Amino acid sequence: MLSYQHSYHAGNFADIHKHIALLLILQQMQQKESALCFVDSHAGRGLYDLKSNQAQKTGEAEHGVLRLFRRSDEPAVVHTYLDIIADFNSSAPLRYYPGSAVLGQTMLRAQDKAILLELHPQEYPALRKSIGRDKRVSIHARDCYEGLPALVPPAIKRGLVLIDPSYEVKTEYQTITELLKAAQSRWSNAVYLVWYPILTEKRHVHLIEQVSTGPFKKTLNSEYLFTENVEGMLGSGLLIINTPWQFEDQFNIAMRHVIATLSKSTTHQHCLRWVHKD
Repeated sequence: MLSYQHSYHAGNFADIHKHIALLLILQQMQQKESALCFVDSHAGRGLYDLKSNQAQKTGEAEHGVLRLFRRSDEPAVVHTYLDIIADFNSSAPLRYYPGSAVLGQTMLRAQDKAILLELHPQEYPALRKSIGRDKRVSIHARDCYEGLPALVPPAIKRGLVLIDPSYEVKTEYQTITELLKAAQSRWSNAVYLVWYPILTEKRHVHLIEQVSTGPFKKTLNSEYLFTENVEGMLGSGLLIINTPWQFEDQFNIAMRHVIATLSKSTTHQHCLRWVHKD
């Protein structure tokens, strides 16, 4: 699992899908003054260079965030997303893309905290450099399956957990469910945001089935789908457990804008459904 490096895929359609959801959840949770804790189970390197050899080899950002950046009529959360990215780029063309760890850090208020886990021997030191000195953020070189259950619940009782593995190993669709159950049993009131790829093998179906029969509440399923294979995938999926109030409507508006912008030669669609309503 340590062979995966997100630099090849930074700023692609799946990142847009996942990161807009992440920012919207944080915005909604921050409507309350009380502190929150953001936990990222696969933090990566934090900041990605879209001019790197890896990013240039795939060119995925060109059909993702670079295309989205050319419009100016976006919904509020998309505007926030693009504003944060712009802050890391002093001039055009866009070069640096903040991953989930840096996006989360950027959203932290003085009273908030973040816990970042990253085990990859190259990504971990890059993550520390990207985050810099920030007393609100703790970084752990730990495997998520051991580290996440051990680190929750944090002292701050409100929070969001992002679980975003590479799914290089086929069994990860099963082990993610077990990780969710272990974390949720210790921190039941946290919001959990789980990303998964939609591939021709449809292994994600088992993940959804396991969550649908698990001890989870208010679970929303979001899928960003294509009519044909794009970048090795048929789409990007999210499971949101303990979904915040009004997330569904606001996220749907944001994704309609994304689809209108990114859908060119391939037809895109966004599907939302409740796995658990109560």
